[in-house]
Amino acid sequence: MEFTRDVLRIDPRTESNRISAFIKNQLLALHREGIVIGLSGGVDSALCAALSIRAAGNRRVLGLLLPEKESSPQSAELATRQAKNFGIETITEDITPVLIAFGTYEKRDAIAKAAYPEYDDQYKLKMTLPADILNNDNINFFSLTIVDPQGATKRKRLNSAQARGIIAATSTKHRARMMVQYYYAEKSNYLVCGTTNKSEALLGLFVKYGDGGVDIEPIAHLFKSQVYQLAEHVGVIPEILERAPCPDTYSAPVTDEEWYCRMPYNRLDGLLYAWENKIDMPQVCHAMKLTEEQVKRAFRDFSCKFNATRHLTKMPPSLP
Repeated sequence: MEFTRDVLRIDPRTESNRISAFIKNQLLALHREGIVIGLSGGVDSALCAALSIRAAGNRRVLGLLLPEKESSPQSAELATRQAKNFGIETITEDITPVLIAFGTYEKRDAIAKAAYPEYDDQYKLKMTLPADILNNDNINFFSLTIVDPQGATKRKRLNSAQARGIIAATSTKHRARMMVQYYYAEKSNYLVCGTTNKSEALLGLFVKYGDGGVDIEPIAHLFKSQVYQLAEHVGVIPEILERAPCPDTYSAPVTDEEWYCRMPYNRLDGLLYAWENKIDMPQVCHAMKLTEEQVKRAFRDFSCKFNATRHLTKMPPSLP
């Protein structure tokens, strides 16, 4: 197999028709009358909304905006603008009260305060992995960055128990959103449309029974760079196309690259394709203009993340 930087180029018209037909067939197979989709203000959900409209019509697609007190205002703004552009109904449900009742912020902040005694509710925070894996051979350890009211930052490496605690608390945001989506889906006999792409699926960048708990995943076969190709074709607004991919689950801004991927998607996707398809190392190095050591670093990172999260996509073990 010849490997080039253009290996992920697709025909947007053909692929958008193929996905729309898949969604339409799933509606029929699952005996559902429409589609619920959580609109995050990001490119994945905007694309899935557009493809769902092609499959079911805009009157049978419901967009849910599910902010909480730490969500970026830009997320709701962009999601609303895109929904109006598509002509679909939206409902906004603030999930903050659910998270407060469970203790999401309290549980997370207790860990932050143990690491930084000065931390209080006036601070913002985010978690990140070491930057630039292609040039820095660091293991995947999480750091916690806090931002004081004046904008000054501090960063400290977390131990595994601290990192797990913050991730566990943060994941309740995804699971609360999915609870709301299924409420509206079941109420209207709709299905819940997932928005996970292949880059995220291979690396485990989703939450089980959160954004991974859906009825269909229409773009899980597309790498992120392919998502952008289709999104431009179907009319996703430029502001969403230009927005840096981000989880929008921490109070301080953080991109997918900082939080988890350790490189931009325009580099990651080609390398991820080569890793999945076992492309010969010389071809990968030549096409990506990287050294063998850089490619090996990326592949080790992919293998580590894939092996640690592969259970997320499987049914729970059971006896025969």
